[in-house]
Amino acid sequence: MRYLLVVAHPDDEVLGAGASIWKWAKENNTVDVAIMCTEARARAFRPGDEELNSDLDESAKYLGINEKYEATFPNIEMNTVPHLKLVQFIESAIKESEPDIIITHHPADTNNDHLQTSMACQEAIRLFQRRPEIKRVKEFWYMEVPSCSEWAINGAMNLFRPNCYVEVGKEGIDAKIKALSMYRGVMRPYPHPRSVEYICGLASVRGSQWGVNYAEAFEVALRTY
Repeated sequence: MRYLLVVAHPDDEVLGAGASIWKWAKENNTVDVAIMCTEARARAFRPGDEELNSDLDESAKYLGINEKYEATFPNIEMNTVPHLKLVQFIESAIKESEPDIIITHHPADTNNDHLQTSMACQEAIRLFQRRPEIKRVKEFWYMEVPSCSEWAINGAMNLFRPNCYVEVGKEGIDAKIKALSMYRGVMRPYPHPRSVEYICGLASVRGSQWGVNYAEAFEVALRTY
């Protein structure tokens, strides 16, 4: 199986699906990541651009990510970028990656960059309809990102409603936390949602919803078969 995660910022891929990425890669699936904003500008408590890119490379290598597609759209200002440019970047990643499953942010996330990424991804996944030579995407998933997805204040949007669970085990959660720790300035003390305790607790809750010890949850928004 081939997976493509389309995320707004470095570290979102780990926060939303780090344990699943680790599991999929261990099972010889191919996992690629497209990142919209790879610059550190406007990131509180974060390193400079070169350090952020180094952290991304280290984390991706540890999790087993195959390929990274990186753009430099402005951080926390993606709403100033023409929608078409966002879509075209994602389409280029889809063309190269040839994924079976695409995973991105839930559109109700409180972070505006997450919203812009999600909306552009919803458009880009239809590329195969316009370009017959492009591989058809089988499924389109949303992921939950701690400190963003639970802050779904906009009542006009549906909340994140998981209908797909990936059992990851304690090893998977440990791998997720280790990969997150490779990003300088990401982790916080409990009770922050980006703390070790919260991440373990969320995985335990999601696991119990599916009858396992630890899981990451997703919302399958579309199937094309």
